[in-house]
Amino acid sequence: MPNSQQNNAIEPARRVATVKEYYFSKKLREVAQLNAQGRDIISLGIGGPDRPPHPEVVTTLCTEASKPDAHGYQPYVGLPALRRAYADWYKKFYNVTLDPDREIQPLIGSKEGILHTTLTFVNPGDGVLVPNPGYPTYTSVSRLAEAEIFTYDLREDTGWQPDFDALEQLPLERIKLMWVNYPHMPTGRCASIELFERLVDFGKRHGIVIVNDNPYSFILNEKPLSIFNVEGAKDIAIEMNSLSKSHNMPGWRMGMVAAKPQFIEWILKVKSNIDSGQFKPMMMAAARALQCDADWYCEINAVYAERRQIAEEIMNVLGCHFDPAQRGLFLWGRIPDCYTGSEELADRLLYDARVFVTPGFIFGSNGNRYIRISLCATKEKMTEALNRIKQFAYNCNNTND
Repeated sequence: MPNSQQNNAIEPARRVATVKEYYFSKKLREVAQLNAQGRDIISLGIGGPDRPPHPEVVTTLCTEASKPDAHGYQPYVGLPALRRAYADWYKKFYNVTLDPDREIQPLIGSKEGILHTTLTFVNPGDGVLVPNPGYPTYTSVSRLAEAEIFTYDLREDTGWQPDFDALEQLPLERIKLMWVNYPHMPTGRCASIELFERLVDFGKRHGIVIVNDNPYSFILNEKPLSIFNVEGAKDIAIEMNSLSKSHNMPGWRMGMVAAKPQFIEWILKVKSNIDSGQFKPMMMAAARALQCDADWYCEINAVYAERRQIAEEIMNVLGCHFDPAQRGLFLWGRIPDCYTGSEELADRLLYDARVFVTPGFIFGSNGNRYIRISLCATKEKMTEALNRIKQFAYNCNNTND
């Protein structure tokens, strides 16, 4: 009889060693442990809206879920009503015309869309352009796809925009995909039409697909832009969007990708082999959310504006420099020189002030001198965080004296 103790050890695929557990997955466990110890941590870290969707969205979900035929598999391409709602939304707020039947694909969140898009266009060994600083998932998914990552610098002194002269020096014949994200996370920088025009031109000249990840364009931003506002952008560009931030629906996982029909067909080939679509009542409720008028965005932005004022006070107390023109769900600030890096300041705030903020190093080396404050906490919680940080700063100053 074989000796089971002599079995060879099981090892994961090599790609597992190329990525780490997502920072927030690990850090939020630590925050939960501190709270279990009675530390009462105020989280200003993750960008998950804390307010509910429009009431009619929830009503639609409940009504549709009560129907006996609502619980089966749905089309891989999503409900026609949802695709039409996305198209109408783009026309109304971005002045962009999209064919709902051929140029829109609903997604289980735009984060998943990063995986679908990467697998669609990138072979092992192909190059991918990833911003530094930028959303960590662009890098981790590229590694899982066994791509070669080429980071491109975004810096404060150049307005957090790509250096196109530097891009032209890269081995562009090996690069298949470029990730951009405007309004930019974490820096809050908005794009201009001129920037999108340069990106589209760059992509066309070098045969590089430009993907704009665009979930923040409605937050504290009066002029939402799409890369498709540029004439001819559909030839080379893809845009992803999401209801997570703009409609207070992060846990619903409702996103979309827009592109020319050929790109959508290719992405669907990948997506249809990974998931089985979305829950019909949620798609119907998402379609209702997309019908919200401008008053909805004004209402949620009025709340974020109040919170933003408190976040700016926090930055000032900490001696951090920030650009008041930032847009989006966060405030990004440069830390004082007295700290070795963003992780040191973030950890001191967590352990000494009992406030969790995001250290900028997780977004890349160009973020190491910055911290990010989320606006996804109540005004009362943010005020309490401000008071705790004032006490933290007072104690630090007295210690230094």
